[in-house]
Amino acid sequence: MVARIGVLIGSQESEVRSQNSGVRRQESGVIWEVERKLKEAMLYQKQQDGRVFCQLCPHYCLIEEGKRGICQVRENRGGLLYSLVFGRTVTQNVDRVEKKPLFHFYPGSNSYSLATAGCNFHCQYCTNWQVSQMSAEQFAEFGVEASPEKIVTDALKTGCRSIAYTYVEPTIFFEYVYEIASLAHSHGLFNLFKTNGFMTMEMLKICHSFLNAANVDLKAFRDKTYRQFGGRLQPVLDSLKFMKALGIWLEITTVIIPGVNDENQEIEDIAGFIAQELGVDTPWHITRFFPAYKMENIPPTPLEMLYKARKIGLEKGLRYVYFGNLLGEGNQDTICPNCGKLLIQRRGCELVENLMQSDQCPSCGILIPGVGLSHQISEDLT
Repeated sequence: MVARIGVLIGSQESEVRSQNSGVRRQESGVIWEVERKLKEAMLYQKQQDGRVFCQLCPHYCLIEEGKRGICQVRENRGGLLYSLVFGRTVTQNVDRVEKKPLFHFYPGSNSYSLATAGCNFHCQYCTNWQVSQMSAEQFAEFGVEASPEKIVTDALKTGCRSIAYTYVEPTIFFEYVYEIASLAHSHGLFNLFKTNGFMTMEMLKICHSFLNAANVDLKAFRDKTYRQFGGRLQPVLDSLKFMKALGIWLEITTVIIPGVNDENQEIEDIAGFIAQELGVDTPWHITRFFPAYKMENIPPTPLEMLYKARKIGLEKGLRYVYFGNLLGEGNQDTICPNCGKLLIQRRGCELVENLMQSDQCPSCGILIPGVGLSHQISEDLT
């Protein structure tokens, strides 16, 4: 784990295409570390004037020589775009897959979870802001070397079924993801994203070869709110629809924040989009907000607001609506939408009992959507 480092990246408008305010390297010892770990980026175009056009996420940064993109971890050097975070992590953990959260993907299995630094958003309620807003210089100091081969080896040694790219946005360390995930796929491991969904179709086309499941944050259904977080709504909706078309297993998370995205109409719009565009069998995780980062003055989500959101989701036809950050009997259980029988019992992110013996309800026989639902609880975390 990393120390609590809080150097923040200044706000940028999400549609800005020319990036002129990149952070320069200043500490000679750290400069060497950053330069030593350079990896030429994927998905960019060289420009005749020496700038580079990044095509990894919908910010589409046009980056001048010596400057960085909005994510602060991709830099133009000599007319070439480089990733500054390849081959190092700030955290590696073995988590239950439910922690992502993914409730309909090999329940109870372990997922080898990792992150670098950086993000293409700057959400004011980020719970991992010490890492997501960390500079490349700080990352070079605190990050730990970990080759793709070592990551995959460690995942196999710890009995994990999957590798999860999580804690920060995996899009911004895509070169690292690509090499790990390709190797993991060849060794029979699944690959999972916990993502904000702000990525290009070009990137998703590459992901199609190795990405098995993703939990995507649908943070709001108002573009104004997304712009406050440093993004835009429509690219996220487009990514969700494209991931669905590619056959990637999807689950959606929405953190309900008082005064930000808690109006009935907006919640109805979110639930309606999920039902109509992604399907009524898409799990929706309604998550309780707790004060964090730049939103420490906002109170936790009232329980009645969460119950209201769940009611709206069910009224829109969603069959699997779960609560996050809210312990309580039944809040994380999977129930058959046809006969009402308990299928998978959970306590928070821990699986208590899995009654599934196949992909069908053992009581009424209806097909339950998901991947590997009959998987039994794996060994305890090591």
